[in-house]
Amino acid sequence: MKRFLTFVVFLLVCGAQAQAQWNDTVSNREHQLDSVLVVGRRVSPSVKEGKPVQQMDRETIGQLGLQSLSDVIKRFAGANVRDYGGIGGMKTVSVRNLGAHHTAVSYDGVAISNTQAGQIDIGRYSLDNIQMVSLSLGDGIDLMQTARHHASAGVLSIQSERPHFEQKDWALRLRMKGGSFGQVSPSLRYWQKLGEGTALSVDGTYMRADGDYPYTLVNGVQRTKEYRSNSDIYSWKGEANLYHTFAATGGELSTKVSWYSSERGLPGPVILYRGVGNERLWDEDFFVQATYGQSLGDHWKLKGHLKYTHTWNRYEDVDVKYVGGKQVDVNRQDEYYGSAVVGWMPLKGLSLVLAEDLSYNTLRNNINTGTNNEPALPKRITSLTSLALRYKWHRMSVDANVVGIFAKEKVEAGPEPADCHRLSPSLSLSYRLLDGENFYLRAMYKNTFRLPTFNDLYYLRMGNTGLRPEKAREYNAGLTWSGHLPWQKSFLSVTVDGYFNDVDDKIVAFPSTYVWRMANFGKVHIYGLDATMAVESPLSRCLSVEIAASYTYQKSTDDLDTSPTYGSQLPYTPRHSGSGSLLFNSPWINVGYSLLLQGKRWSSSRNTWEYELKPYTEHTLSLSREFRFRTWRMTLQGTVYNLTDKQYEVISYYPMPGRSWTITMNVEL
Repeated sequence: MKRFLTFVVFLLVCGAQAQAQWNDTVSNREHQLDSVLVVGRRVSPSVKEGKPVQQMDRETIGQLGLQSLSDVIKRFAGANVRDYGGIGGMKTVSVRNLGAHHTAVSYDGVAISNTQAGQIDIGRYSLDNIQMVSLSLGDGIDLMQTARHHASAGVLSIQSERPHFEQKDWALRLRMKGGSFGQVSPSLRYWQKLGEGTALSVDGTYMRADGDYPYTLVNGVQRTKEYRSNSDIYSWKGEANLYHTFAATGGELSTKVSWYSSERGLPGPVILYRGVGNERLWDEDFFVQATYGQSLGDHWKLKGHLKYTHTWNRYEDVDVKYVGGKQVDVNRQDEYYGSAVVGWMPLKGLSLVLAEDLSYNTLRNNINTGTNNEPALPKRITSLTSLALRYKWHRMSVDANVVGIFAKEKVEAGPEPADCHRLSPSLSLSYRLLDGENFYLRAMYKNTFRLPTFNDLYYLRMGNTGLRPEKAREYNAGLTWSGHLPWQKSFLSVTVDGYFNDVDDKIVAFPSTYVWRMANFGKVHIYGLDATMAVESPLSRCLSVEIAASYTYQKSTDDLDTSPTYGSQLPYTPRHSGSGSLLFNSPWINVGYSLLLQGKRWSSSRNTWEYELKPYTEHTLSLSREFRFRTWRMTLQGTVYNLTDKQYEVISYYPMPGRSWTITMNVEL
């Protein structure tokens, strides 16, 4: 094969014409040569990067039958998803138990923010138009990223699918999904080519579900079959994207407009004799963002981001304990955000990037927390400056950056928190141990922080404007390898990472004399090991198998000497967890199987039997088949979740659904 490729390259270089034509001297005619395609495997970022990176693409997500973004993230080593049960339950992601506030969620290169709560509900993001999902420890992969990305302990990156055209200037996809517990979800996607270098995509999704799944209620020796109530959800999501490439300069502009609205019941915890919950929540989220990228010669790059976000939510609870029998909380958030990134490549292998982010956040609500029983109505201006460096020399690659923050706050009523100034450095390196082999040693150190949220500072009777930023230090070292196996042209990749996280000034709700209050309390040490493995093996010309697995060991303890729970494992943190998946591809049917494993956990820092949550294993099986016609194609897929009908809890008193199913029909024109 090497000799053949060498011969082909020789012919191409020595050919008489660059357009692969040759002149027949006998007949004096020209003949067009058949093209030659040389295929190679690109080294995955999960192997060669100095920081741990995990990815899952659209094809794998579809074949496994994964229903939500949280289902994807649960299969990443070191990721912890807090799931409050059901289709409409809130879902947040934490990386290596640092907390959801330390994880940046990026959508097409721009971070999603929630200054009020500090954590993103990933349950509202569907997989209908997703091209790639990746989770990075430390910074993201791209050096030309915003300062917000550089300032985070981990980055969950969501990349949407861009329009691509084959034989016509438009494309239409219709999808209908139905399943257990009254779930119905139609969606539509339309692509249109508007001109040379310009494309438009429009997506719309509606989803409704009753959510009344059964569970077994245990009361001593008595077991009764109950149904979750007040678990319904109705949601609408619409998105439009416009992409344009400027022919004169080569600059690329992408704009996005997104709107999300939902109404859902909040079933609350399952507690004996509690009765049916009456809590309901309405959400609306609107944002518009624009990204422009431009290369200026061989040494300079520019990238800019602008974004405006408006978020509204209404919480309502009907109960006799409230004055008038009802409690209604209304919150409105606005954010104005801009980012400028400049990249300079002065020498071969050396890149320098300067990023400046500026944001202005406001919160308006009807919760009276200030003096004279008036709302605080806080306003925050935040400046983030990042200077990053990447140097590649022979087998070594080094990334380093430092992030500076300045934050200032104003309130209409009540005390104001002190201004925040802080510098946070990080360093990572990757070294190729053997020349010609994808065998790498990597190491990382990162210092991060998270500002107190508006809820931490001003929430009713619990807020504390004297809070300090929560600080975390991450240490990671690992080995990675990828290469071909000797049989059937199989390919294997393996990563193993050990890590240590040190957290100071952790922000927690701490009981005071009469009420709970937010406070900087505790010192947390987190020791762990993450391992991943992936195998791709073609069985024949039309059959292939892909196997992937991940494992996490984590010891997360309260290490404050004066704490009554000193040495105890942190709540909802299993010592052992993992996942596995198998994909079998054939011309007749595609089979996807995956499993999740969670070890024993506790719902409290007191690791005693009454707070223990039992381990569980969840199995998912999916079958799919694609049918191709002359001008369109159709895909049918059936998926069964929790195949063994195991009852378990991710969060205590919030039972997860048992066995359920979905059927999806996808038509592409």
